Amino acid sequence: MSRKTRESIILQGSILAFAGIISKIIGFLYRIPMANIMGNNGNGLYSVAFGIYNVALTLSSYSMPLAVSKLMSARIAEGRYKDAHRLFTRAVMFATVTGLIAAFAMFFGAEGLAVIYKRPGLERPVRVLAPTVFVVAILGTLRGYFQGHKNMVPTALSQVIEQIVNAVVSVVASYGFVSAFAGEKDVASYGAMGGTLGTLTGAYAALLIFVGLFIIRKKSISAEMKNDDEITEDNRLIYKCILLTVIPVIVSQTIYQFGYTLDDLLYGNIMSARGVNNYEATCMQGIFNTQYNQLINLPVAVATAMASAMLPSIVAHFTVGEMETVKRKTGLVFRINMMISIPSFIGLTALADPIMSVLFPGLKEYHDLAVALLSFGGIAIVFYSLSALSTSVLQGCDRMSIPVINSGISLLIHGVIVGCLLSFTNLGVYALIIGNVTFPLVVCKLNLTAIRMLIGFMPDYHQVLTIPFISSVIMGPTAYFAYKGLMYIFGSGEKIYMIISLVGAIIAGGGVYVIMLVLFKAFTKKELKMIPIIRKFVK
Repeated sequence: MSRKTRESIILQGSILAFAGIISKIIGFLYRIPMANIMGNNGNGLYSVAFGIYNVALTLSSYSMPLAVSKLMSARIAEGRYKDAHRLFTRAVMFATVTGLIAAFAMFFGAEGLAVIYKRPGLERPVRVLAPTVFVVAILGTLRGYFQGHKNMVPTALSQVIEQIVNAVVSVVASYGFVSAFAGEKDVASYGAMGGTLGTLTGAYAALLIFVGLFIIRKKSISAEMKNDDEITEDNRLIYKCILLTVIPVIVSQTIYQFGYTLDDLLYGNIMSARGVNNYEATCMQGIFNTQYNQLINLPVAVATAMASAMLPSIVAHFTVGEMETVKRKTGLVFRINMMISIPSFIGLTALADPIMSVLFPGLKEYHDLAVALLSFGGIAIVFYSLSALSTSVLQGCDRMSIPVINSGISLLIHGVIVGCLLSFTNLGVYALIIGNVTFPLVVCKLNLTAIRMLIGFMPDYHQVLTIPFISSVIMGPTAYFAYKGLMYIFGSGEKIYMIISLVGAIIAGGGVYVIMLVLFKAFTKKELKMIPIIRKFVK
C-alpha cells in the first residue's frame, strides 16, 4: 500500500468520523427542547418506538453502506466497473425489498407492538417511523456507492444535513402536536409522533441530496462503464455476495440494538405484572432513555469518533503486517478514548443536579431521580467507550465474528441480571442502570482479551486509566465548588445565573483537567501529531 493511498484512507475515515461527531452533537442538542416539550410520558413512548425502529433498521438495511462500499471498492480496484455498477443496482433492489418488508411489518404491526410492550399510544410514533425504514434502506445503498468510490464527503455532508432537518422538524412538530392535542388523554402519544416525524423528514432530505449527486455524476458513470467491456457476475452470485457481507454485520448490530429494546420490553412487562401504574412506568422509561441515556451517549459518541478517526490508519498498518505500529497506535487510540470518557463520567457525576436543572427545566416531576440515575450510572460512559472502541479494533483487524460472539454472551448475562432484578427486587428503574453498566463491562473485558491474543496488545493502564482518573478526580470537585461558589456570588436561583454558573464550572474543571494532563505529560509531541484534529495545532 503506497503512502498516498494510506493517507487518503486516513483522511476519508477522519471526514466520516468528524461528521459523526457533529451529527451526534446536533442530535443531542435538539433532543433537549423536544424532551421538555413532550414530557416524561412522551419521552418514554418516543424512546421505546425508537428502540423498535433501530431493530427494524438493523435487520433490513443498516449494513447496506458497509456492504455496498466494500463490494464495490473491490471491483473498482480491479477495473470491473460494469460489475460494480451491476452490484449497486442489485443492492438497491435488495434494499427496496427488505426495506418495504420492514416498513410494512412496523406499520401494520404497530398496535400489536403497543400491546407487547405494554405501552398504549406507542402505535402512533411507530407508524411514522415505518416509512423511514424504507427511505433509510435506499439511502444506505447510495451512501455505500460513494464510499465504494473512496469518497466519504457525500455521506458526511448528508449526515449533517439530515440531522439539521431532523432537529428542526422534530422540535416544531412535537410542539405543534402537543399544542394541538393539549388536554387530551393521549397527548404524549401525539407528541412522540411529532418527534419521530423529524426522523422521517431528515431521511428524505438526505435521500434528495444523493439523487441530486447521482444526476450530477451521470456522465462520470457512463464514462466508467465505457472503460470496461465485460460483465462477469450473474444476479445469483451478486445476491450471494451481498448476503454473505451483510449477515455478520446484521447479527452484530442486532445484538447491540436488541439490548436497548430488550430493557424496554422487560421493564414494561415486569412492571405491569407487578401492578405498577402504566403512566409512572412509561415516565421512568422516559427518564432512563432520555435524561440519562442521552447524556451518557454524547461523550461516548465523541470519544469513540475521535478515536475512530485513527482506526483507518491502524487497519492500513495491519493489512501490511506492521504489527508494532498497530500496537503503538492502538495504545494511543485507547488513551484518547479514556482521556475523554473518564472526565466526562466524573464531570457529569459532579454536576448532575445543575445539568438536569438547566437542560430539562420542563421535567421537574422526577428531577431527583434523574440526578440519581446520572450520578450512579455515569460510569457506563467508560465501559461503553471501551467496548465500542475494542469492537472497532477487532473489526479493523478483520475479526468480525469475535465482537458478535462477545456481545451475544454479554446480552444473555444482561437479560438475566435485569430480569431478575426487576422481578425479585424493588430497584425498579435502577435495575436498568445496573444492566447498563454490566453489559458494556462484559463486552470490553472479552474484547480486550481477544485483542491481546490477536496482536499481543496490552493497554498501559497507568497511561490509559490512572492518569485520566487522577486528573478527573481533581477536576470533579473543582467544577462542583466552582458552580456552588458562582451561585453563592449571584445569590439567585434564576435560570440565567444557573447557566452562567454551570458554564463557568465546566470551564474551571476543564482547565484544571488540561493542566493535570500537562503535568503528567500524558502525550508526547510526536503522539499529538498522530491525532488528526490536534496535529494541526502542534508545531
